[in-house]
Amino acid sequence: MPGAQSALRRVAVDTRPLRTPAYRRLLVGQGVSFIGFQLTSVAVSAQVYEITKSSLWVGLLGPANLIPLVVFGLWGGAVADAVDRRRLLITGSLVAWAATLALLVHAWTGMNNVLFIIMVIAVQSTGFAVTSPVRGAIIPRLVPPERVAAANTLNFLVSSAGSVAGPLLAGVVLAKSGYSTAYLIDALLFGAGLYAAVRLPRLPPIGDVIRPGLRSVVNGLRYIGGHPVVLMSFVVDIIAMAFALPRALFPELAAERFGGSAVAFGWLSASIAIGAVAAGLLSGWVGRVRRQGLALTWVIALWGLTVTAAAFTDHLWLVVVLLAVGGALDLVSAVWRQTILQTYAPDDMRGRMQGVFMVVVAGGPRLGDLRAGATASAFGLVPAWAGGGLVCAVLVVVVGLAVPAFRRYDASERLGRRLDDAAQ
Repeated sequence: MPGAQSALRRVAVDTRPLRTPAYRRLLVGQGVSFIGFQLTSVAVSAQVYEITKSSLWVGLLGPANLIPLVVFGLWGGAVADAVDRRRLLITGSLVAWAATLALLVHAWTGMNNVLFIIMVIAVQSTGFAVTSPVRGAIIPRLVPPERVAAANTLNFLVSSAGSVAGPLLAGVVLAKSGYSTAYLIDALLFGAGLYAAVRLPRLPPIGDVIRPGLRSVVNGLRYIGGHPVVLMSFVVDIIAMAFALPRALFPELAAERFGGSAVAFGWLSASIAIGAVAAGLLSGWVGRVRRQGLALTWVIALWGLTVTAAAFTDHLWLVVVLLAVGGALDLVSAVWRQTILQTYAPDDMRGRMQGVFMVVVAGGPRLGDLRAGATASAFGLVPAWAGGGLVCAVLVVVVGLAVPAFRRYDASERLGRRLDDAAQ
C-alpha cells in the first residue's frame, strides 16, 4: 500500500550515508569491534565482582576509566584538530588492543588481581579516549552536512547493536567458557575496526592549526563556555548518566533477585542497548525535530523515570523492558547532542568538541558507576537505583528549562547557516 510505504519511509532509519564507501567501512568496522569491546566490559565487571563480592569495587572501575578519558580525551581531541585523523585513529586503536591482550594473559594465568585489572582498564580507556573523538570529527568530513544527523543515528545504532550482542554473548561465554575466552573473542573482533581505519583516506587538518597542548584545549573549553547551546548539550548528558545509570548495580541485582545467573546478568547488561537498537531502526523522524534543546530536556527526564520504575520489579523481563525504553530515549538524545556539536562548531574546532563529548559520554557513565556503587553500599540497592533516576528527572527539567538559548535552539536554522557558509 502506497500510504503505508510512505509512512514507513518517514520513520525508518535513513541509510543514505552508507552510499559513501569510506563511511560504510568505518561504520561496519566500528560495529564489529564494538561487540568485542562490550563483551570485555561485561566480563571485567563480572570478574571483579566474582573476586571481591562487592559492588563498590565494580564501581571503582568507573574512575579507572574516567581519569584517562578526561586527560587523553581532551588531549586527543586537540591532536585531532592538528594532525592526520586517520593516523591518530590507528595509533589509539592499537593502544586499546594491547590492553585487551593484557586482560587475556591475566585471565589465562589465573592471577585474580583486581588492581592489575583496574590498571589495564585505565590503559584501555586511554586508547578509547584518543579514538572516540577522532571518529566523531571524521564523520562530517566523509558525508555532506545534511546527512550528518543520519550518519550519527547509524553510528549509535550499530554501537547499540554491539551493546546488545556483546553482553548477551558475554552471558553465554562466561557461563560456558570463562573470562579468557571472552577476552580472546574481543581481541579477534578488533581486526575489523583496525581494517576500516587503515582504509580511510588521508584526513589532514583544515583551517587554522594550533599546536596540540594546553592552549588548544583551553581554547576549546572557552568555545564551549561561550556557547550556551553547546555547553548545555554536555550538562544534560552528565545529569542523565551520573545520576540515573544503574549499570554498576547489575551484578548485585542478578545475585539478589535472579540467583546469580550469568544469563540474567547478560540480559540486564544488554537491556538499555536493546531499546536503543529498536529506536535506531525507527529513527527516520529524529533528524526532523527542530527544537532539539527542549526535546532533549524532556527525553532525558523520561529516561530518569523509566530507570526509577525498573528498580521496583522482581521480574527479569519487566526490568529489561523498562530499561529498554530508557535505552530508546537515550539513543534519541545522543543523536541530537552529537548533531548539535557537529553542525554548530567549525571543522577546526570539531576534534576538541568531540574530545569533550567523548569525555562526557564515556566519563558520565563512569561517574554513574561510582555514584551507584557507593550509594548502594551505603543505602542499599533500591534506594541507590530509584533515587538516582528521580534526581535525574527533576534536575534535568530545572536546568534545561532555565537556559533560554538551549530551550529555544532551532536546529534547522543553524544547519541553514552552515550550508550558506559552505556555499560561500
